[in-house]
Amino acid sequence: MLYRRHLRIKVLQALYSWYTGSAEDLGSGEKQLLQSVNKIYELFIWQLSFIIELRRFADVRMEENKQKFYPTDDDLKPRLNFIQNKVLLALEQNLDFKRKDAAFKTNWGSEEGIVRKFFNELKEKDFYNAYLLNENLSLEDDKRFLIKLVDLLLADFDLLKSFYEEKSVHYTDGYDLVNILLIKFIDTFSTGFISGSLLPDIYKSENGSGEEDMQFLKRLYRHVITRDEELAEILKLKTNNWDYERVPMMDIILLKMAIIEFQEMETVPVKVTLNEYIELAKYFSTPNSKTFVNGVLDRLIREFKEEGKIKKIGRGLVE
Repeated sequence: MLYRRHLRIKVLQALYSWYTGSAEDLGSGEKQLLQSVNKIYELFIWQLSFIIELRRFADVRMEENKQKFYPTDDDLKPRLNFIQNKVLLALEQNLDFKRKDAAFKTNWGSEEGIVRKFFNELKEKDFYNAYLLNENLSLEDDKRFLIKLVDLLLADFDLLKSFYEEKSVHYTDGYDLVNILLIKFIDTFSTGFISGSLLPDIYKSENGSGEEDMQFLKRLYRHVITRDEELAEILKLKTNNWDYERVPMMDIILLKMAIIEFQEMETVPVKVTLNEYIELAKYFSTPNSKTFVNGVLDRLIREFKEEGKIKKIGRGLVE
């Protein structure tokens, strides 16, 4: 589920905490890092359960409206598209979701006010009413509706954000990322998803175990810390001591992470590492950091190649 860029960002954040003294030692820092990743998945399940609860809430309200003293035609003949959404019905019956939902102890029963407010806001949206009027719904229509629900309403629903903020700081930090993952999951949903299907794992891997990406995460974090002094000396040679002390901490951390990837991540192409850290510098550091990081890494790549310090397995990974 999480791509390598997401993992790099998590390591970057964890290393920043380490260098600013928030982590007590390597072991506790790594534990916090893994917990922050696991919390992303936990929040993913919470968000899925919220949308499913929303469907249930709409179903209950529909039945209640039929029992009014003076029901309207809409009350008596409601449009069923939302409560019959094929994605949500399949998820609701999925055994893996049920297991994880129970394991994370999601519970919206005591938070009906949040569900009700969200549903009331949803009913005012044009895309919701257009969806209800569609008389020839396909699975793709159901998926497009849910993607709009997440992107146009769930992503900025402050009441829900506040609820998560009280539960865990990791939920707050991961809220935007989880909504992106939610959209990707919905977009790839197919009719092959049945009660026995498995939800995607938090770590993305070809064999499904997630072990390779978990090891990538842990090695990157550990080795930046254990080789810290050596990495600092390498970088000082690329500037000078006076300049090094004035380089933003975020740039230093990014450069150290990139060196570890060049020298120790045997299956990650050099070009991928270079491009990834240039992008991370663009988003997480100063306006000049992208150019600075690019220049330093270009020089390091040339020197490491000449010295035989880049170890890669497979054709084309060094280029």
